[in-house]
Amino acid sequence: MGPAAVSEAERSAVTEFLYIEARLADEARYAEWLALWTDDAVYWVPATTDPEADPEKHLSHIYDNRARLETRVKLLQTGHRYSQEPPSHMRRLISNIEVAKAEEDELVAGSNFLLAEAPPGRRPRRRQQDGLPARGPRGQGSALPPGAHRLRRVDGELRMRSKKVVLINAAEPLPNLAFLI
Repeated sequence: MGPAAVSEAERSAVTEFLYIEARLADEARYAEWLALWTDDAVYWVPATTDPEADPEKHLSHIYDNRARLETRVKLLQTGHRYSQEPPSHMRRLISNIEVAKAEEDELVAGSNFLLAEAPPGRRPRRRQQDGLPARGPRGQGSALPPGAHRLRRVDGELRMRSKKVVLINAAEPLPNLAFLI
């Protein structure tokens, strides 16, 4: 059984949503980025590539609810987040977007993405650009596409209910994660 079909309009709306979310994060427009989330939001970056991982039983790089997301954004907005002083230049590249219906009022979108970070001025002897490739995971035997974003309509607008990012090097030491929103 394949994933539940979505209309071209739904697919287009989800694709546009993913692009906007990436752009807001890249441009450090954190309040607008936060507004894309539902009140029951969950953002998870597991410290494993195991598709059957459970955030209650496995180590996570990030496992935030809405309140923690708000705190993370407030910290970034203070200007006193020394791990991002000066702020990194970032670009998220998104490809291979797959969209399916998860429930009656929910869509799930999987995609490949690459986050490129160039931290200006913090490593004067060695200019470094970090890349974090990732894919939304597919559960064993899942009929849905890899589910990085779970979206639902709130007052007619798409909002993120959850976001799960599985880094391909999740179990390795990672650079500064302050920008990983």
